[in-house]
Amino acid sequence: MTLALPPGFRFSAATSAFQIEGSRGADGGGRSIWDDFLEPPGAIIDGSTADPACDSYRHPESDVALAAGLGLDRYRFSIPWARIQPEGRGHANVAALDHYSRLVDLLLDAAVTPFPTLYHWEMPSAVEADGGWLNRDTAARFSEYAALVAARLGDRVSHWYTLNEPAMTTLQGYATGALAPGRQLLFGALPTVHHQLLAHAGAAEALRTAGAEQVGLLNNHTWVRPLRDTDEDRTAAHVYDMIHNRIFSEPLLDGVYPDIESLGLPAMPVQADDMARIRGSIDFYGINFYNPTTVTAAEAAGPIPFDIVPTPGAPVTGFGPEWPIVPGALRDLLIDLKRRHPDLPPVIIGENGASFPEPERSGPVDDQNRIDYLAGHLAAVADAIDAGVAVEEYTVWSLLDNWEWADGYTQRFGLVHVDFETGERTPKASYGWYRNLIARHHGEDAR
Repeated sequence: MTLALPPGFRFSAATSAFQIEGSRGADGGGRSIWDDFLEPPGAIIDGSTADPACDSYRHPESDVALAAGLGLDRYRFSIPWARIQPEGRGHANVAALDHYSRLVDLLLDAAVTPFPTLYHWEMPSAVEADGGWLNRDTAARFSEYAALVAARLGDRVSHWYTLNEPAMTTLQGYATGALAPGRQLLFGALPTVHHQLLAHAGAAEALRTAGAEQVGLLNNHTWVRPLRDTDEDRTAAHVYDMIHNRIFSEPLLDGVYPDIESLGLPAMPVQADDMARIRGSIDFYGINFYNPTTVTAAEAAGPIPFDIVPTPGAPVTGFGPEWPIVPGALRDLLIDLKRRHPDLPPVIIGENGASFPEPERSGPVDDQNRIDYLAGHLAAVADAIDAGVAVEEYTVWSLLDNWEWADGYTQRFGLVHVDFETGERTPKASYGWYRNLIARHHGEDAR
């Protein structure tokens, strides 16, 4: 595959701690909202837990070797707040920091740049008990945690993500309860938007004080389409676009929230200087993208004015109609974002990938469907670059098959197959495809 990607374009792959590490509680790690969420019967589709998952906490060398084998420019991993500060305040857990310091050194020795995420949904249970992201004080506590991590790793780590997918934390964690912490507040969840963005801004300040060169967060974005060309469906799509995309992008890029009050939604809990801190807080704009969302006006009267429906004519991933495959939607999203924000900073695609049904036991996997998905989305990125969007990096989710939150071990996203009974890792066909793509691009750069 030949892509018109610019010289210097970077390739990455990603994982998250709770999904791959196992060893919950090891080295004095604390309890997180996901430890709480998975306990009730039926909470996880296959009844599994995230232990041992890929057992990566005990075997980080295996993951680093796979990252290096791909020729990655950067490896995105997460540092769980609940391991570092078990109660979400106070001194750092030195043993846990030692572990991530070792991981950083392993990556640097393998010539792979470490790109940590400070919050991939692992809030300490004690912080949630105090209100979690509904509580403004959580932003200050998160900034203190970021400063502790930066004090230990900032001499070797210059590039940071603060938060992963605040939209999903708000919409699925606090509004519908599909993810931890499992709250069902509907539009009462909206204050969590502001408190997460404020937490990011405070963490960015702490990281830069410790010498960080590049700081951003990762928004989950989707290209929203009305099902029908009617005023009702266009209005429904507009509302959904506001609460999934624009309520996160506009504060960061323009320093203001969209006019959600005109939709009958509550005002955001903004205090003096908040928006100035948020607007100046990113060095790049991070986007996680998986699929478009098709929306129609809600059939039943109620507080939610839209219904999410299957995208007509689109093939789907292992999640079925919930995750349609439309690579061009990523191109359209990126071009539209640049149109809305002419001064858009450099863009990093922080996650893009797909799950498909695959064998549980170890062995070769010819995942051409995943190769087609990734190739299509990389082509969409190349088209957006041609249209003037400064995309600098693309990240595959995920390096490894992992524990997929409420779906347990039923969805496989990895470039590497993991046998969860034995821990054996087997690179799939997509691993070889991505490795060769990276090598060709770097070879072109060398010339």
